[in-house]
Amino acid sequence: MTNPNSKNVALVTGASSGIGAVYADRLAARGYDLILVARRADRLEALCAQLSKAHGIKAEAISADLTKDQDLARIETLLATNGDVRVLVNNAGIARLGPAAQTSADDAQSQIALNITALTRLTQAALPAFVARNQGLIINIASALAVHSLPISAIYSGTKAFVLQYSRGLQQELAETGVKVQLVLPASTATELWDLSGVPLAALNKNTLMTTEHMVDAALAGLDQGETVTWPSVADATLWEKYDAARSELFANTQAGTPAPRYKIA
Repeated sequence: MTNPNSKNVALVTGASSGIGAVYADRLAARGYDLILVARRADRLEALCAQLSKAHGIKAEAISADLTKDQDLARIETLLATNGDVRVLVNNAGIARLGPAAQTSADDAQSQIALNITALTRLTQAALPAFVARNQGLIINIASALAVHSLPISAIYSGTKAFVLQYSRGLQQELAETGVKVQLVLPASTATELWDLSGVPLAALNKNTLMTTEHMVDAALAGLDQGETVTWPSVADATLWEKYDAARSELFANTQAGTPAPRYKIA
């Protein structure tokens, strides 16, 4: 994915810290100019200055709250009209962990708005131009909790399950084109998300935590190797292959047209 054309642009959401900031650095090192999107303008501006100096690229900061329709619409328009954008990294996300019965409507809605709605709308905005030029890359950051749910993660896991299924559907839809979609499913990663989630980072088992640098580097290595689905912390790749095969077999067995024998109907 090395890019010698400095006019090619990567747009990264949630870029002011953590995973998004590392993606920005790694893409800049590969020659991409950057459009960095997040709420915190001061951090974005500082990161843009740092990356421009370090890598000799152009970096633009756009302060936007992607849970707000007006801000989201601005980024949609940019993606639809800026012909230089070649990469979209949908990294922005939020977790509010706790029992669903104790989760406020606002906390539930904020997770849905950022993790599902913003990711979907930005992807849909970018796709027509990508398909028209038969070139483009979308990286969707999901979570290992896309395939698992905890007593405190029903809403968050649900949003990430959407990212998984949406990305997999797009991959099939775009299989015969030059547009690529990579789905990344990190496990626990040392980011600020935890301290805002209700489960402090300090409370986690340090042996299970991956650094943001390692996570992004693993994800990009998977991309370079042609992976469409990347599990940065999973050593045995056949586990995903078996899971996906079992999923396909289960779906095939739903196509029966009659109730299963164990459901006796008079």
